[in-house]
Amino acid sequence: MVLRGKNVLVVGTGISGIAACELLKEEEAHVILFDGNREADVEAIRRKSKAFENIEIFLGDLPEVISGVLDMAVLSPGVPTDLPMVRALRERGVIILGEIELAYQTAKGRIVAITGTNGKTTTTALVGEIMKSCYEDVKVVGNIGIPYTGVARETTEETVTVAEVSSFQLETILEFKPKVSAILNITPDHLDRHHTMEAYISAKENITKNQTRDQICVLNYEDEVLREFGEKVFAQAVYFSSKRKLEQGLYLQGDIIYCSDGEKVSEVVNVNDLNLLGVHNYENVMAASAICLSFGVPLKKIQEVLVRFQAVEHRIEYVTEKRGVKFYNDSKGTNPDAAIQGIRAMRGQTFLIGGGYDKDSEYDDWIEAFDGKVKKLVLIGATREKIAECARRHGFTETVFADSLEEAVKLCYEEAQKGEFVLLSPACASWGMFKNYEERGRIFKDIVHALKE
Repeated sequence: MVLRGKNVLVVGTGISGIAACELLKEEEAHVILFDGNREADVEAIRRKSKAFENIEIFLGDLPEVISGVLDMAVLSPGVPTDLPMVRALRERGVIILGEIELAYQTAKGRIVAITGTNGKTTTTALVGEIMKSCYEDVKVVGNIGIPYTGVARETTEETVTVAEVSSFQLETILEFKPKVSAILNITPDHLDRHHTMEAYISAKENITKNQTRDQICVLNYEDEVLREFGEKVFAQAVYFSSKRKLEQGLYLQGDIIYCSDGEKVSEVVNVNDLNLLGVHNYENVMAASAICLSFGVPLKKIQEVLVRFQAVEHRIEYVTEKRGVKFYNDSKGTNPDAAIQGIRAMRGQTFLIGGGYDKDSEYDDWIEAFDGKVKKLVLIGATREKIAECARRHGFTETVFADSLEEAVKLCYEEAQKGEFVLLSPACASWGMFKNYEERGRIFKDIVHALKE
């Protein structure tokens, strides 16, 4: 895709928008920036980054004269593709793409791409560490924190790029084609954006859209949607399972993860040697191992990294112990299914902090997963009444409201006994109270560390 001299609209002024503008300017495109917030301050936007210097910025509405000369529009992940402005641009013949596709058009080397409702960050970080043990030039990008566009021009034919990609990003791919892709699981999430489960599933499956028969897609055999998808995907499906022995693929049996190629069975790792807690993390380990084996990484290299790898920040992250009470930060548990895994990882009576922004999720399965383990549920944010009502329907009445995260932590600490746990695993997004789940997790840890013994 030729970018030089093209009129390109960048929609969104956050991290992705900055990286997209930087890349487009380096490619000598004519960049125009748009933000839908008509109340925003143009000069404040310019001060965000040098990438915004010397380019036109429009707020609120895009002038007809600008729409008429555009060649393409780059949408930041948070920009819905069904906005009237986006639909109008598409009808005009403007090419609509996202940050991942823009980076792909300019990057070199081989790509691994990982998606799924839960486990993406841990699996991506683990794959990145394994790849770094084998290859000199490895970039770990995407939803994990570094925009792909930010490093695309640094890549060479020797580069291995490991990308965490979201359903939002996969809505806008055109030619993006990873050597190995993975879909870890699919459970209801972001229905406020995708509107239907069918649309959400379709976006996730888009990761294989351009893969060929000689490429690999790693899938969770225990996810019914993905098991069925594996029968029709054009790429070669490689499965992993936490519940049954597979003739081919990776599987958990007892405490051992095995790999079978159909003839030979090899032991990958004993889960007791891992620093990761919970079956969901064993699934992440299997997925990462399957990805790397499919890529050609020797099993011995994979095993060396598995036993030293630590949990990523904000995902069932051990914080500290005070008065015999252990605190865990699972701020990345932003939907009920992810938060279920947080509960399952706790090894005793737990004070659970939940609630936040409402993504139109249902909380029944989460409440049912308490299974006698949750001693008290402390709720914050916009969803607290909705969750409390759901809990009552399921016979759980040990709920209490807090007006802030700090109040919630202190309520838990006052009542928790030695040997019990306090877990932040909200089952909701952070918006409305925090900028993102990372800020929520960091604030939680600061509050916990400030507690007096």
